[in-house]
Amino acid sequence: MIAIIASILLTIAIGLLGPSAMVPDLGGPAWLPPFSLDVRPDPHLVIAMAAAAIVLGGLGLFAGLAATRRASPRPTAAPAHAPSAPNTATSAPNLAPSATDPAAGTTHSATSASHPATGASHPVAGASHPATGGANHVESTATHPPNPDDRVERPPGHPTRDTEHTGGTPADLAGDPSGAERTPGPATARQQDDRDGLSATAHRPGRVGLSATARLLVLVGCVAAGLLAFLPPSGSGDHLNYAAYGRMVVLGVNPYTHGAVDLPGDPIARAVEEPWREEPSVYGPIATGAQALASWVGGDSLRLTMFVLAVLNSAAFVATGLLIDCSTRRDPARRLRAALLWTANPLLLYQLVAGMHVDTLAVACMIAALLARARPLGSGALLGLGVAIKVNAGLVALGPAWELRRRPVRLALMAGAALAVVIAGYAVVGTDAISPVTRTSKAISHASYWKLVQGWLQTLVGPGSAYRGEIQIGSLLVLVLVAWSLFRLSQRLTPVGSPAAGGVGQVEGLPAEVVAAVLVGAYVFATPYVLPWYDGMAFALLALVAATAFDGFLVAHLLALSLAYLPARVIVLPDDLGWLRAVVRPQVVPWVLLALTGALVWWAWRAAGPVRTRPAPAGRPS
Repeated sequence: MIAIIASILLTIAIGLLGPSAMVPDLGGPAWLPPFSLDVRPDPHLVIAMAAAAIVLGGLGLFAGLAATRRASPRPTAAPAHAPSAPNTATSAPNLAPSATDPAAGTTHSATSASHPATGASHPVAGASHPATGGANHVESTATHPPNPDDRVERPPGHPTRDTEHTGGTPADLAGDPSGAERTPGPATARQQDDRDGLSATAHRPGRVGLSATARLLVLVGCVAAGLLAFLPPSGSGDHLNYAAYGRMVVLGVNPYTHGAVDLPGDPIARAVEEPWREEPSVYGPIATGAQALASWVGGDSLRLTMFVLAVLNSAAFVATGLLIDCSTRRDPARRLRAALLWTANPLLLYQLVAGMHVDTLAVACMIAALLARARPLGSGALLGLGVAIKVNAGLVALGPAWELRRRPVRLALMAGAALAVVIAGYAVVGTDAISPVTRTSKAISHASYWKLVQGWLQTLVGPGSAYRGEIQIGSLLVLVLVAWSLFRLSQRLTPVGSPAAGGVGQVEGLPAEVVAAVLVGAYVFATPYVLPWYDGMAFALLALVAATAFDGFLVAHLLALSLAYLPARVIVLPDDLGWLRAVVRPQVVPWVLLALTGALVWWAWRAAGPVRTRPAPAGRPS
């Protein structure tokens, strides 16, 4: 908690100090928002502050997510070796699976209960450890008590799962990574109370403590987002492009065919930094509409235009956090984890809120769409809005599409509403809005490991080509591999007829939020053009599903990218800081991302694989 608060305070302080290597100068009168002290600190100081904010934020997330797992309330039950009454029924809905904690040597109830707020089933034991993988396990034996010797010791984080039957929490990418095996036994009234969260003795203090911490984190995140709206944006210069595109719309210039350079002498357009002055907009019509609204309100004032954009951005971030908090409110452990992954996530506050990226608006629309999909028309319209803000947000729409594949009427209503919004938006701005997107889809960012591949190809084959086509094909193959690995794991761990978030009740197969989380997560690990704020959508989706080791992988991914773009501006740095751009970004971080991607595939594949069980020891001769 201390590291998270310190990271957020450092992010606020960077903006408060005013124009610097991290904060572009907005000019204008100081009495207009956003406000700053106009200290203009040395580049070494603000870059050190930003690096400290990133590192502390990452460490705080790792520690907070791990503490969430450890602090999850665990109901008590009879010891694992205690004999239970035989039950020969082949289908016994009253069975209450129990889990033996290998660390404590105690047994606790792990029965999944339907989540009233999200519609998702989850173990009352709480969220899983973010840095370890694993699987929820339900042994299909009902006629004899479990034998604690019938298990194979595995490294921490390795899943334990019966070879005949696999169970797990719905909306779960990998279930319970504690490695605990669960075996069924007859449900008792006390166990039923535990499953419903009604135990009045053992768990109330823990649940109250987790809920209080979650509420505090949500409050901290919302307050921080509100404060950052009144401070100059930091970290990159993208917000200057947003203001210029909105200015073009107000002046009657097409932002999809013109760049800031086409408005010489304009008080807004002249603030755009190199090398983006000639670049047209790559954002959807809804994003351009929001930028035009800010420009219309701000007029000739860059500061006021920026303030309107910042208010919209912070409001979207807070709204997303409150939606996620409401969907997880009935489960304190998941609520606390969700607050860490989104609302009080110091890395997202640094990138999405202080950096003021349009991705925040797309995330808000997509999360609202997933939670409102019981109403297909409204959910479809929200999906369309998200796509009309940023095209790659459309990956989220594949989640509801998969969930409704056997309900063609609802699918048609949702898809029709989404398409209507997208078509209407692009009809207003014209087809010129499509060509910039197709052009930038072949770009390769400097911190991507595909930049390494490009260099290898140019060395081995020849430097006469950028090999963008080959790299696109390769990235699609990696995306399929990562997604397949995660889907393979999810299919084994999600029981048939799982309740899902969004009030849609039980679904056949994987819930929409799991499908969306897998696809977006695979995308950010595979795409050749990746920037730190692209991870925001994946974090929001993970907050809707149960904890897995993927939490830790994504935190490490964002941490590495954030350090790579320090700052994410093309400015002249002092000579002794040139290594940040010449070494860390193109040489160190790409290897880190490549290693993370390989480790993610290995973990998911191994966690979903068959688990050998050791036969019971022979009885001692009499």
